[in-house]
Amino acid sequence: MRKGLIQIYTGEGKGKTTAAIGQGMRALGNGYKVYMIQFLKGGGTGELRVLEKLGPNFKVFSFEKKRGFIWELEKDEIVQLKMEVRKAFDFAKTVLYREECDILILDEIMAALSNNLIGVDEIIGVLKNKPASVEIILTGRDTPKEILELSDYVSDILCKKHPFQKGVKARRGIEY
Repeated sequence: MRKGLIQIYTGEGKGKTTAAIGQGMRALGNGYKVYMIQFLKGGGTGELRVLEKLGPNFKVFSFEKKRGFIWELEKDEIVQLKMEVRKAFDFAKTVLYREECDILILDEIMAALSNNLIGVDEIIGVLKNKPASVEIILTGRDTPKEILELSDYVSDILCKKHPFQKGVKARRGIEY
């Protein structure tokens, strides 16, 4: 890739990860190597089962044990989660600086940030020092202004209506 940019999918609406994966699929179809590192996701979603079948040029990495939501965790579980997030972020920096992929998706990195599992300055440092050849895609709600200012694309996905508001629980194949 001649010039890798910074993309962000943010907002309260559904589809941030789906959009990032779609961008990754487009890149894969054009011969690029894609890595996706997931934060605060325990796995088991439909798209991951499909991505596993795509071969070595679209890899998904998750460093966290499957658990409940962060607000349900005990203190010792949060300490463990923070160590897992740190391991994932350190891995992201390693693959980025070694230029092991053309597209690096940091899925739900903003959730790790908003839950104080990683610092905004750390993310900014990575974005400012990324190799010019690597495209980075970040997803998650509540993206800080400083990160938005560093980006080249920002898609703010709004939620106008969601079945959860009517008590409909997450459905397999649609929400996960």
